[in-house]
Amino acid sequence: MSELAMDATATGDVIRGDVVILGGGLVGMTLAIGLAKQGIASVVVDSSDPAAMTADGFDGRASAISTASWNLYTNLGMAEALSAKGCPIDAIAVMDSLKPGRIDFRPQPEEGSLGRMYANRDLRTVMYEAAARETLITFLPNARVATRERGAHGVSVTLSDGRVLKGSLLVAAEGRRSPTRDEAGFTPARWDYGHRAIIAGLVHEKSHENVAWEIFYPAGPFALLPLLDDEAGRHRSALVWTVAEKDAAGVLAMSETAFLREVEKRMGGVFGAITLNGARSSYPLNFHHTVRVVEDRLALVGDAAHGMHPIAGQGLNLGLRDVAALVEVLAEGARLGLEPGDAQLLARYERWRATDTFMVAAATDVLTRLFGLRGRLPSAVRRIGMAGVQRMPTLKRWFMDEARGMSGTLPKLLQA
Repeated sequence: MSELAMDATATGDVIRGDVVILGGGLVGMTLAIGLAKQGIASVVVDSSDPAAMTADGFDGRASAISTASWNLYTNLGMAEALSAKGCPIDAIAVMDSLKPGRIDFRPQPEEGSLGRMYANRDLRTVMYEAAARETLITFLPNARVATRERGAHGVSVTLSDGRVLKGSLLVAAEGRRSPTRDEAGFTPARWDYGHRAIIAGLVHEKSHENVAWEIFYPAGPFALLPLLDDEAGRHRSALVWTVAEKDAAGVLAMSETAFLREVEKRMGGVFGAITLNGARSSYPLNFHHTVRVVEDRLALVGDAAHGMHPIAGQGLNLGLRDVAALVEVLAEGARLGLEPGDAQLLARYERWRATDTFMVAAATDVLTRLFGLRGRLPSAVRRIGMAGVQRMPTLKRWFMDEARGMSGTLPKLLQA
C-alpha cells in the first residue's frame, strides 16, 4: 500500500511505526486509517491475501453498519465510496417463530435509517483503497508472526520471513482466536452455545423493502438481512440461520432444493420464491469477553476482546467503537507529547470501553438464552413482552438508539 509496504520484503529488514497492528481485517485496518488521519504511523500485519478477500462473487457474508459506524466511515473519508454499495435498513421486524406478537422497529422519516447492510467484500474493497492512500500505513499481507516482544521502551514483532517490526504499542486485532491475546495471558470468560450459523446469499421474488427480519426459533435466530438488488435487478438478502451444532453438517449437506425448502418453511413465504446466490458456509457460535483489554504496551480491539452471538448484528459495530475510542485516546496523547504505548493512555481506553462492551455482550447473551427457551409458556411470555414493546414508543426508541450505537459517551469519530 505505501511504498515501504511494497518494498520492505528482504529478510532481516526492520520496519518501524508508532503502532504495530496484528490483524488487517475490517477492525484492524480501519484502526490504521483512523490513526493515519491523526498523523500516527502504523504497520499492519495480516495473514490473508487481499486479492482473495475482495474476489468477485458473493459468499453470503455481510455486516450491518450502525449509524455510529457510518459516522466513523464518513469522518475517515470512506462514505462516498461506500454509499452506493450499501442497502439502508429502514425497519427491523422481530418475531417469535411465525406467531403473533411481532415488533416493528421503524424510525421516523426524518431520523434516517437504522443502519446499512453491506457485503463484507464491498467493505473490504473500500477499506483497502482508503488505506492505500495513506502514506503512514505500511501493510504487510500474506505475513506470519513468529515472535512478539513487549519491553519498557517499545514492542518488537518478528515475522516468519525474518522481517522485524518496531513500535511503541502493539494492538491485537486478529479476531476471536487472537494468539496475541492468549500469549499475553488474558483470561476471557467464554462458552460455546452449541450452535452454528449457516450463511448463504438468497435471490428472491419479492422486494425486501429494506426490512431486516429476525425470526426466533428454539434452535436459534433466523435472520434475513437486506442487500441491494444486483446488476440484473434481482432482489437479494443475506441469510444467517442458526442451527444446533449436531444438525449443522446435515444442513450443509442438503441438496440445494432441500435446503431452499427448509429456508422457505422458516421464512413463511415473506419473499416469495427464492434461489441460492453463491455457496453456503458456516461458523460455530460462542461467547467470550475480556474484563481487561490492555496490558503493558498492548491493547485489544474487536473480536480479540469480545466475541458474541450475531443475534443483534453488533459484533463489527462494537469493534469499530473500540477503534474510534482508541484513535481519540492516542491522538490526544500525541498532542500532549505522550507515546502510543503510554500506560495512562491505555488505562483511559480500557475505562472508556469497559461498560459499553460488557453491556452489549451481556444483553446479547441474555437475548440469545431468552429466545432459546422451549415450550408454550416461555413462548407466550415472549409474545406478551413483544406486544408490550410494540405499544411503547419510548421503549422502542431506546432499542433503536442502542441498535444505532448512538447511546453513551461517543468518541468524536462516531459523531455526525
